Amino acid sequence: MEFLLSKGDCIRDLKRTLLFLVLTCLVALVCTDQDYYSLLGISKEASNREIRQAFKKLALKLHPDKNQNDPDAHENFLKINRAYEVLKDDELRKKYDKYGERGLEDHQQGGRYESWNFYRYDFGIYDDDPEIITLDRGEFDAAVNSGELWFINFYSPRCSHCHDLAPTWREFAKEMDGLIRIGAVNCGDNRMLCRIKGINSYPSLYVFKTGMNPVKYYGDRSKESLMHFAMQYVTSTVTELWAGNFVNAIQTSFASGVGWLITFCAEGGDCLTSQTRLKLAGMLEGLVNVGWMDCATQGELCDNLDISSSTTAYFPPGATLTNKEKGGVLFLNSLDAKEIYLEIMQHLPDFEMFSAASLEDHVAHHRWLLFFQFGESDKSNMHEFKKLNFLLKDEHIQVGKVDCLSAPSVCSNLYVYQPCLAVFKGKGTEDYEIHHGKMILYDIVAFAKESVNSHVITLGPQNFPGKEKEPWLVDFFAPWCPPCRALLPELRKASKHLIGQLKFGTLDCTIHEGLCNMHNIRAYPTTVVFNQSTIHEYEGHHSAEQILEFIQDLMNPSVVSLTPDTFIALVKQRKRDEVWMVDFYAPWCGPCQALMPEWKRMARLLNGLITVGSMDCQKYFSLCHQENVQGYPEIRLFPQKSNADHHYYSYNGWHRDSYSLRSWALGYLPQVSVDLTPQSFTEKVLHGKDHWVIDFYAPWCGPCQNFAPEFEVLARTVKGKVKAGKVDCQAYAHTCQTAGVRAYPTVKFYPYQGAKKNVLGEHIDSRDAKGIADLLTERLAVIKNKGKRKKSSRNKDEL
Repeated sequence: MEFLLSKGDCIRDLKRTLLFLVLTCLVALVCTDQDYYSLLGISKEASNREIRQAFKKLALKLHPDKNQNDPDAHENFLKINRAYEVLKDDELRKKYDKYGERGLEDHQQGGRYESWNFYRYDFGIYDDDPEIITLDRGEFDAAVNSGELWFINFYSPRCSHCHDLAPTWREFAKEMDGLIRIGAVNCGDNRMLCRIKGINSYPSLYVFKTGMNPVKYYGDRSKESLMHFAMQYVTSTVTELWAGNFVNAIQTSFASGVGWLITFCAEGGDCLTSQTRLKLAGMLEGLVNVGWMDCATQGELCDNLDISSSTTAYFPPGATLTNKEKGGVLFLNSLDAKEIYLEIMQHLPDFEMFSAASLEDHVAHHRWLLFFQFGESDKSNMHEFKKLNFLLKDEHIQVGKVDCLSAPSVCSNLYVYQPCLAVFKGKGTEDYEIHHGKMILYDIVAFAKESVNSHVITLGPQNFPGKEKEPWLVDFFAPWCPPCRALLPELRKASKHLIGQLKFGTLDCTIHEGLCNMHNIRAYPTTVVFNQSTIHEYEGHHSAEQILEFIQDLMNPSVVSLTPDTFIALVKQRKRDEVWMVDFYAPWCGPCQALMPEWKRMARLLNGLITVGSMDCQKYFSLCHQENVQGYPEIRLFPQKSNADHHYYSYNGWHRDSYSLRSWALGYLPQVSVDLTPQSFTEKVLHGKDHWVIDFYAPWCGPCQNFAPEFEVLARTVKGKVKAGKVDCQAYAHTCQTAGVRAYPTVKFYPYQGAKKNVLGEHIDSRDAKGIADLLTERLAVIKNKGKRKKSSRNKDEL
């Protein structure tokens, strides 16, 4: 694996800066020298919910609608609006934390805002409801794959039906609290997530449970109907106990370490309703069995148990049923499911406590999730965490505790200096990962499942990669940083695909400040690949796919790093049929850094069609000056050679994503497809002996214009196997109507199978060159096999 890295500073071109500032003023964009976190009155570790809440509070106070006599109200509101738009987006927030406002020059927004009424009534509908968990894209998958049952409301803040449902959804969430996780997704802020999940109307209510497809709710939006629907997916059961099954049920359960919650229904007093019993069975699933007994028919058994009136009791494993006073039986006076649940959870045994001597033996061959505490732990959440053993049993993960006051050397060696939890992957104390997410059950479960199956470990001075032969990817982060926490699950996903090729580790810069300073870490997260003495920093988006793309590009570079000599030899003196694209960039420049991952992705998309290079203008300033490069990044395309050997085209588009750049570049390639007239369509396509793929288009059609470069890629891909043609449906409307074309662009395949072709052809429902090429390859294979069978059949007939 060979990596190239250029470092240094450069000076931004004055003319480009002035032009940018003029454009900024023209479109009423806003920038501010004041720190965005300070503007919103939040800390750098603020969560997305805290950011929304802070912004809403300021929006209601500072909105121009409420400050009509203040001439500065508009400008003041633009500042907080800009701060909110940046900090709510993980990618923009990372760039802002690292480079300040100069890192956002390609993302200037903030000139528009909503009315005061929108922020008062429509903004962040469920942010103040503790029973409803507002999920963002980064935490959605972890939540619904945690093993718990989720009922999620996908809504839009502008949807009146969503607001009508909100009071009912809140009441429903309170009723289901502890039994089902009730969530909400704001599709206004998470459009991509909602699009991926196929949400096309609001509100859309879905049940999610591990092992089954999401189920949409279509019923009446009343609390009772929602409860009835949700309870169908609570798979826990309540056992009716009687003389014939009582002893066996109790003994079997006790033998496996599980107790019983039993409500006895007699003539006097109140027993739990069937709905309450079912809710408790769901809330206590895997921890306690729930049953009931009818003392009217089981009088002798109730008498033996000394039950004279309706009562509810918890019998822990090993309890002596006939001697209540000495058997540890817990009698419960409440009829409320949640109160009973909390009392039983407090009564359940705590996790096993490890000593310094026993830790190494425990984690050497078994997977463990360990809570590290310093003295007595906070009891507020611990009762819910007792579900962890049940939720993690399929992954063979056990749960325990370590008291760092009793085992200080153990915790110090593991870089544990405050209460936390960590996963040990069954390979000793070297292979572990500390949890830095939310101390919420579903987040811990997701972390544990991901961590034991990934190859990310926690690093410190003792195991930090030095000059090892194996390359390492190291994520320098701070636990308080939300973009850092969002990146960690993506690193785990990526690590699974690179076993044996690349090792993954994370370094907490709040603990190991010296190591981070040694590597010049200025912002979090900073992700770096170390390959002996070569270092390369990752600047892409926080997704496993793009991390994998980055690594793949390091192993097999898609972009040629040019020097003055190679620029002259490869670009200026290129072969006559060669096309080059070159990015003239500066290493410090924010837009250049934002462009780099897109540039590499574009290069992979253009592989075999256009050669892509990059020129470091800090390192080779003289050449860039000689080539009249006046600003960064400067994108130039050098087409196939004509009489003007040094001719090039500059990219001036606003969008610098890989697909926009690719489409622009493909437009300069010579056309491979054939423009067809009605006569040539009939003669060559319908009556000819070649396979044809045809693009029926209209010159005025925007999608047609976008598809045109893609069709040329297809024409090159299938050249020699299938001919590619284009028919202008504005000029030749009758031909298109005869071919059954009803929309533009339309792609059809006309295979030759030994007879005149059908004018309607075979419709292809794709706009992707690779996808269409794959379909054509499959279709040609079928035609070939069909021809072989016919030939074989004829030979048999002749014999």
